Amino acid sequence: MTLRITGFGEEIAAISGLPWNQPLEEWPEDPALAEKRGISRHVVRLIRVTDEPDSEIYAVKETVSEFANREYAALRELRRLQAPSVDPIAVVEGRKDINGEELPCVLATRFLPYSLPYRVVLSGALSPHDILNMANALALLLVRLHLLGFWWGDCSLSNTLFRRDAEGFAAYLVDAETGEFQKTLSDGQREHDLDIAHFNVAAELEDLALSGVLYPGMDPVRASDTVMKRYRRLWAALRDPQSLDPTDRRAVERAMRQLHDLGFAVEEVSIAIDGDNKVLKFQPKLVAAGYHTNRLRELMGLETEELQAKRILASFDRYRARESNLSTNVNEVAFKWLTEIFNPIVNSVPAEHLGRVEPAQLFHEVLEHRWYLSEAAGHDVGLDLACKTYISEVLPYRRDSGIELVE
Repeated sequence: MTLRITGFGEEIAAISGLPWNQPLEEWPEDPALAEKRGISRHVVRLIRVTDEPDSEIYAVKETVSEFANREYAALRELRRLQAPSVDPIAVVEGRKDINGEELPCVLATRFLPYSLPYRVVLSGALSPHDILNMANALALLLVRLHLLGFWWGDCSLSNTLFRRDAEGFAAYLVDAETGEFQKTLSDGQREHDLDIAHFNVAAELEDLALSGVLYPGMDPVRASDTVMKRYRRLWAALRDPQSLDPTDRRAVERAMRQLHDLGFAVEEVSIAIDGDNKVLKFQPKLVAAGYHTNRLRELMGLETEELQAKRILASFDRYRARESNLSTNVNEVAFKWLTEIFNPIVNSVPAEHLGRVEPAQLFHEVLEHRWYLSEAAGHDVGLDLACKTYISEVLPYRRDSGIELVE
């Protein structure tokens, strides 16, 4: 049997030299990378293809050929649809050890930068609000997948990676082995997915509670209930018709803005006026996630999470109102804001702290730090001071990238 690697050209070139004739469990793994790896029923390794510290990191998983190829195809389709999921890199088949014995097939994906598994996140110093934000992120991920017609089949914290997103979290699917696409999901299929998610999340949190690392007083079942309740509220807001006052000229505009605030762009709506009951029915028909992310990308070319984009756009809108007039081209103001506000903050990070926090998250945290300092001082301390004290007092102890804390 010949070794076969199916995937993207440039990525194949990067991974072709890995020791495919060795079982994954024998591959050495950097302890710093091992911390980022979640629990899996498969043998998984996180590896760098070169010794450079900024080298690309890949997650390599041993499985059977049928499952690897199916998951690879599902992940490719999810990425094409811009779903929050990891990037598929390649499927490696036909592996043999030095004695000619067959080795399992491998699926390689790109590791998601600035992300950590739930066990690492929940074992840190989190508040109840942080935990609620994690639940919201997982619910939003499941909503987005269901809107795309994707049935996950194994939604769990273990199959999810979390990244900081302003004051909240963003959740990414990391394992699609059991998933499948449908034209649309029936209510029964969605409920089945929710039942699986509810059980898995409660069981995983119960395991953390027994290990003594869960937030004190947190009930695993109630926390899992929170994910389900958040999902149902989101789904209803996006799919159920709303009754509006037909005499209110701005009712539809407000309904649209409410969906934008949830992070969804409205591509198509249906509006019907019931003259007898004097009610206007507003029905979202086609919605797409990433309203603020897409707006910021188009305006400034920045790649961010949704809540980060919302915060950055709010900062930009205040700057624009202060520094320009209505006749000024918005793209010119955006370039000026990037040059004068955003880039100086991001570029002020010293070399020894580079990579600790993703740039958009860092900008958000500097703004938050400025607010706290100003509240304590009783006046606005300014962005320059806030940036300097954040870098000296906060950044060294941040570890979104998994970098060890300073002593």
